[in-house]
Amino acid sequence: MKRILLLALALSVGLFATAQEEVTVTFVGGSSGLGLDLDRASAEAYMAENPHTIGGTEYNVTVNVVPGPESATDRLGLYRQFFQARSAEADVLMIDVIWPGDLAANLIDLYQFEGFQEAVEAHFPAIVQNNTVDGVLVGMPWYTDAGLLYYRTDLLEEYGYDGPPETWTELEEMATTIQEGVRQNNPDFYGFVWQGNAYEGLTCDALEWIASNDGGDIVNPEGVITIANENAIDILEQAAGWVGTISPPGVTGFQEEDARRFFQAGNAAFMRNWPYAYSIGQNPETSEIAGLFDVSPLPRGSVEGGSPAATLGGWQLAVSRYSQNPAVAADVALYYASYENQKVRAIEGSFNPTIEALYEDEEVLAAVPFFGELLGVFTNAVARPSTVTAPNYAEVSRAFFTAVHDVLTGQEDAETALLIAEAEIQEITGFETGTPE
Repeated sequence: MKRILLLALALSVGLFATAQEEVTVTFVGGSSGLGLDLDRASAEAYMAENPHTIGGTEYNVTVNVVPGPESATDRLGLYRQFFQARSAEADVLMIDVIWPGDLAANLIDLYQFEGFQEAVEAHFPAIVQNNTVDGVLVGMPWYTDAGLLYYRTDLLEEYGYDGPPETWTELEEMATTIQEGVRQNNPDFYGFVWQGNAYEGLTCDALEWIASNDGGDIVNPEGVITIANENAIDILEQAAGWVGTISPPGVTGFQEEDARRFFQAGNAAFMRNWPYAYSIGQNPETSEIAGLFDVSPLPRGSVEGGSPAATLGGWQLAVSRYSQNPAVAADVALYYASYENQKVRAIEGSFNPTIEALYEDEEVLAAVPFFGELLGVFTNAVARPSTVTAPNYAEVSRAFFTAVHDVLTGQEDAETALLIAEAEIQEITGFETGTPE
């Protein structure tokens, strides 16, 4: 009898032990650099709190952070491969602000898990709405973005400028003057670097140029294709003129990190990039220009009615429908998007929070002063037409950035390229064409 009781006790202990399950969650994070380092640090912080009680069960969770592709276009392609194969290889995914509509069928409703209904109330409502498809929360806001102009404060002062350019034409003039002067000692110096490769980043840059020149927003919210218009044509021709003059010939192959490294090495006067580049550039241990640059809104076009435009960016955290541990994956996503974690990422990496209260946090503003100064840039950014063209936005964007790249590389003139893009977008969406209002 005693042996039977001991056996029963051993079995009960064994069953209890299995309740504290060992689970690995794979998070597809940043591609490299500080973002990836912060992703891994967040994983370590989450694992330090093991075990986690989720749905009444205790879990010892291992968060396996794997780098995703740098290019958003390549990242989307990877996710689609996962989804097509119904693969459980990835649990938590970084998804671009433009993808919720396109990927919703492959993502889990986060509202079904504890804590999400309450947590979203602290985030910018517009981003929560963007991530909600037919009442389903498919992405938890993580950080938001908008394009900014980075400029060398020391060089502007040296060459007699009292502030950053207000128009693209002024940028050309300032970049040309500074470039000619600096090249006397640095032949590798250029005036302006940006993202010119044929990928989603070029859609962002080119939308900023066009919107700032009163050229519309590719497809308007009513579903009218507006891209082939005179103002859009003019600004694209102007941008094509930068290649090989104030911008390196190779800029048509640049992505974000290419531009950042070029600028950070002290080889450019101006750069278009996202806020993440600020903290990296201000690190005196790794940057040649720490303390020698600042940020401002991007310039506007020269036409009447032109105004600065910044493309809305940002990333959300989603859970794959094919995850074998969706509740645990959702808990990891909730942790990554928390106030405390977003604060760390803001201070250490200048990643813009999606939690409004952090823009009044004294420690955040001390580390990244422009968060308060340029809040309007982030809250009034220009959205890409991802909602109105869902689930075909990726194809629409590809048609657009391919056309723009053809202009930048001299393969087509802007009018021809935009008419080709217009026809392709019409075939993809079935929408009518028109002019910007």
